Order: sequence, then C-alpha cells, then structure tokens
Amino acid sequence: MTTAARTAASDQITSFTFGEMLSSRTVIGQTLKELGEDHDNLWVLTPDIGATLVEFRDTFPDRFVDVGLSEQACVGIAAGLAYEGNIPVVSGMLPFLSMRALEQVRSDICYPNLPVKIVGTHGGLVGNGGSTHYAVEDLGLMTSLVNMTVTSIGDPLMVGEVLRQSMSMTGPLYIRLAVGKKDKVVYEPGSVQIDIGKGITAREGTDLTLFAHGETVSQALEAAEVLAAEHGIEARVVDMFTLKPIDAELIQRCAEETGRFVVVEDHLAYGGLASQISDVIADRGLRLEGFRRLGIPQVFAGFGEDTELRDKHGYGLQATVDAALETVQAVTA
Repeated sequence: MTTAARTAASDQITSFTFGEMLSSRTVIGQTLKELGEDHDNLWVLTPDIGATLVEFRDTFPDRFVDVGLSEQACVGIAAGLAYEGNIPVVSGMLPFLSMRALEQVRSDICYPNLPVKIVGTHGGLVGNGGSTHYAVEDLGLMTSLVNMTVTSIGDPLMVGEVLRQSMSMTGPLYIRLAVGKKDKVVYEPGSVQIDIGKGITAREGTDLTLFAHGETVSQALEAAEVLAAEHGIEARVVDMFTLKPIDAELIQRCAEETGRFVVVEDHLAYGGLASQISDVIADRGLRLEGFRRLGIPQVFAGFGEDTELRDKHGYGLQATVDAALETVQAVTA
C-alpha cells in the first residue's frame, strides 16, 4: 500500500519507504539534535537510557543530564528545568517512567501543566523482558492524568514530526514506542498529514473500521489486506496515534459510515484505546452494529517474542482477521 501527500518528517529522512525497517531511536536522536540547534532552551534527560541520545549529548553537553537509574529524580529535575522556562525531554523505558515515576509525573509535571515531553520504549509486549519490563498499563495511567497528551506511535518517521510539533505545546506529552530498534515504516514519506490530536485514516473501507495504535497499526493493515483478498471485506484502518485528546469526530464518522468497530492494541484490553473509543460511543450516543476489543487479557503475559505473545493472548494477525469476520458476519448472517 502506498500513497502520496505530505509530512514534515520526510524532510529529514527520505530514503525509507513503506515496509522497510528503521530505528525510532535513530529518528529521536537526529531530531533532538536538530531541535537543539533551533531551541536553545531544549534539554534532554535520561535515567541511564541514553545510548541513542549521543548526537544531542555530544553537541549540547551542557543541556544533557543522565541522572542514573532514578526515574523519579529524572522527572523531578525535568520539572525544575521547565519552571525556569526550558523545554525538557525525558527519554527512557516506559515501564518505569509510567509507573515508578507516576507520582512525579502527576504532581510535578501535570499539576503545574509544564511542557515536559516523556518519550520512551517498551510499550506493549516487546523486548522479551518479561512482565516487569512490559508497559501494558501505561496508557490507562497516562490518559487518566489531567493535562497530559498521550500518543502511541508505530511509524518511526512519525516520531520526529510529533517531537517537532510538541515544541510549541504548553503542557506535558507522553510518546509511546515499541522497542525502537527495528520498526516498520508504515507510511510512504509524505503520504499522511500528522497532527497531534487527530487520527490517521491509513486505509479506506466501508464494511468495518479497524482501530489501532503503535505496532498494531501495521498488523491491522495486514489484516485488512487479508480480509479484502480472501473474503471480499473492505476494512477501514484508523491509526489513532493520539489517545488523548481522542479524535471523537473521526470516531463518529467511522461509526456512521462503517457501523462496526474492531479495536486492536498492544495494551491491556481495558484501559487503553478501546476504552477511550467506548467512552466516545457512550457519550455521543453512537449506534454500532458490532464492537470488538482485542488486547492483553488480565494476565501477566510472560516471556516470548512479540508476535508469539500476541497470538498466545488473542490479538495477533489471525485473531484480528477472525474478529473482523465475526463482527461483519454477525450482522449479515
């Protein structure tokens, strides 16, 4: 699948196309260095997870802080820098930034509504680190915080554009990534409009809508191709990369035009995107002919490769295809 429109991310890296692999961490490192040249109040902080920040560190050593393994201290220092008129970016592993430092994120950053960006890896069942190293509750936690904008990005080229847009934000931002070492480029450079707070229609379709975010966007696109080729079902795919504020207008339009939703996400099935969409459905009184949510059940997922764990816990590629078929056939039968 290829398209052709625009995104500022393509101004920086143009040699990668749909389906190829690129490191989100590389994009972050390059982007922060470039932003540091334009914003002399940009600081980058890390709790001992700074290997991909070397470009910024080497160029702006006076604005780089590695606090060691202390996420709470990292967030607290970032808050102090923001009080002084700076734009701090905290980069680390999300299982610990979202839980170990949750009180500091809430009270030190969200309460005074400071422009601190939290960007990190290991969102979902990735990295084979076991349950202590998976961020699977993080979106539920972060979307519940007042003033926090929450994103989950699957295409590495999008990360740079989101960071660029965030420089003008007045409040805090959470950017969720997977491992960030080898990520599939979902969109042709220049193919989509990226706006924080707006979903992306990655594929058009009229029979149902597949909602996804992060790594599951490419899986949803694969499922849509299978549904079209093998079953004659045209699935719309929406990359809801911003979970808060949620794009309620797009959700309503999809409800009116397709009538059936399947939400697939690398997060606990309750508390993430499916719950955000359900709130919109309830609050707006939307009528659907079918709704399914696919995600991690209430279990500690254990060890394994990400695709293996998705299959094991019922939200892999085949499970996505099956859920879509069941949702369509339940109405047409």
